Amino acid sequence: MGEGAGDLDEGLCIFMGHVGDMFNRTGKGRPVSVAEAKELVRLADARGLVHQITTLHQGETFAICNCAPESCLALGVTQYYNTPATSKSNYVAEIDEAKCVACGQCTDHCANNAIQMGQKLCAKTPIVHEHKELPDDIEWTPEHWNPEHRTNREYVAPEGTAPCKTACPAHIAVQGYLKLAAQGRYLEALELIKKENPLPAVCGRVCNRKCEDVCTRGDLDRAVAIDEVKRFIADRELERDKRFVPEKLFDFSDKKVAVIGAGPAGLSCAYYLACDNYRVTVFDKNELPGGMLRYGIPSFRLEKPVLDAEIDVLKELGVVFRCGVEVGRDVTIQQLREQGYDAFYLGVGAQKSASLGIPGEELQGVWGGIDFLREVNAGARPALGQKVVVVGGGNVAMDVARTAVRLGAEVTVAYRRKESDMPADPAEVAEAKEEGVNFLFEHRPVSIEGADGRVTALVCEAGTIPCDAVLAAVGQRIDLGALDLGEVKVDEKGRVLADEVTFQTAQPDIFVGGDAHTGPKFAIDAIAQGKQAAISIHRYVHPGQSLVIGRDRLTYRAFDKDNVDFDTVKRDCDAVARQVPGKDAAKALSFKDDRKTFTEEQVKRETARCLGCGASFVDPNKCLGCGVCTTKCRFDAIHLKKRTFVESIDYFDRPKVLPEFIEGRRKRIEIRKMSEKK
Repeated sequence: MGEGAGDLDEGLCIFMGHVGDMFNRTGKGRPVSVAEAKELVRLADARGLVHQITTLHQGETFAICNCAPESCLALGVTQYYNTPATSKSNYVAEIDEAKCVACGQCTDHCANNAIQMGQKLCAKTPIVHEHKELPDDIEWTPEHWNPEHRTNREYVAPEGTAPCKTACPAHIAVQGYLKLAAQGRYLEALELIKKENPLPAVCGRVCNRKCEDVCTRGDLDRAVAIDEVKRFIADRELERDKRFVPEKLFDFSDKKVAVIGAGPAGLSCAYYLACDNYRVTVFDKNELPGGMLRYGIPSFRLEKPVLDAEIDVLKELGVVFRCGVEVGRDVTIQQLREQGYDAFYLGVGAQKSASLGIPGEELQGVWGGIDFLREVNAGARPALGQKVVVVGGGNVAMDVARTAVRLGAEVTVAYRRKESDMPADPAEVAEAKEEGVNFLFEHRPVSIEGADGRVTALVCEAGTIPCDAVLAAVGQRIDLGALDLGEVKVDEKGRVLADEVTFQTAQPDIFVGGDAHTGPKFAIDAIAQGKQAAISIHRYVHPGQSLVIGRDRLTYRAFDKDNVDFDTVKRDCDAVARQVPGKDAAKALSFKDDRKTFTEEQVKRETARCLGCGASFVDPNKCLGCGVCTTKCRFDAIHLKKRTFVESIDYFDRPKVLPEFIEGRRKRIEIRKMSEKK
């Protein structure tokens, strides 16, 4: 039908007995051994598929179907008509709220969208979860159906869920990995993080920590040090024998994908495609992979062996890196098509410095901030002179200023607005001040003065600042070079236009993400988009797969903190102070990272501060009792409970029983109507 949801059909159905013989005779199936059949079932479990057993008579099973909710016709009928009895078992899932951390693993795999993530904390106005109406005693007309069930799944309850998971661009299960870390299950915590973020050790050092900005604990005292815990967990990546390398559950090695750009977006896309055994080649014009992570972030914030360790995991998964190759100049996209590449991911980032647009920028001693960082990260040590002015107020400006300090300069940051308007991370600003950087606010540059071709001063509206170098960190530009992009369109800022759900461009086989699409943002934003593009590319390269059907639209929302009973919350939580990572004095003002990773004891103390403010819940009227959720929960928080003791009816007896059922239902409908009239 051309409406697949990315769930390909090989090995999904296992037939036995005379039915299996029939499929083999007609060439619609192939014989398998019992061991092979068990392996297919194991893989189906790992993929989160639903086992459905088909029988004609009791004790005579002729099929085990491993069903994907968006592709299976049986489950589709159940969802379309909102009639769970069509598929349900005798069981219903129940969640132990005390153990649940709203990690979303059960929610993501629920066959009938019966589980949603909600709020756990005590609310001022009690939260009531309405159960879905059933057709048992009501006329089930089309307004009760859900024909859009493949596109309108809701993963979050109306009241919202944990703010940390909501605010994270990749929607990582923060509560989940904090709980696993609290239990000492570090490799499992790393695995959970890497479901959404393949570069956790990198992000544990450079993330902008949106999760901490909204952490509910911060409304009591201080937010949980989420990023520091993530760094502790992710440092397993630095030890080869402790890394998490995912099992490949599919084999799409007949498909080739080219990733252009080895920055965070490209690395993320490559990782998730490699997990399904695609043949992925990453092209990058730089000498080494990493993009802005390697060439734009100073080593004292992100030491390169950390980045290399996470890139090594991609290599273990089979990703091939071709560095020093500029696509568009050394090889064209069309030539790669001719070499058999089925799709392309464009993750070239924004690696050019924006201009100040003032007189004097041509003078010697004027640098673009990104260009300056690239030189230093490549091993150069530019001679800046004694006094340096950095123009800008963002995180790049802080990186530039702190780098210049390490090169021996006296550094002043000139920012055109007030300090409260600075977009830089306050922690970065504080560290810059501690290292001796001076700040001048409400200083808008108007020109650069010079003598004998060299910089002598930066002229601002508020005054003149004598200096030997000006480092302009006022933005970044996208440079697509000579890429042959076909029908791909860009906007007035050079951003590549694409669908906001699928990231497919106007050239169907080219997908895009990261700074090349959004303009300059953070690594975690690019990482999140890389995964979504990988999902789209997987669907695109297989005919008959829709890029949008059955897809998580990532419509997360946080609960209303104004409805939280914080008096009760405060009474029930431990008054433990936020842990602070130590500093290595020997590395101060060097190009080494002087921030220490938490100790195991600090991790235990810090994870204990998490309020566990989110929890999932089950609508028993929608639950099919398939049990997939129980296989995905790492916290023993969800179990199946037997709710009926009805046995199935033999196929050939059903025509006799069905009229009795229809008549019984008709009577229940009449009774309900009479009751409602009263």
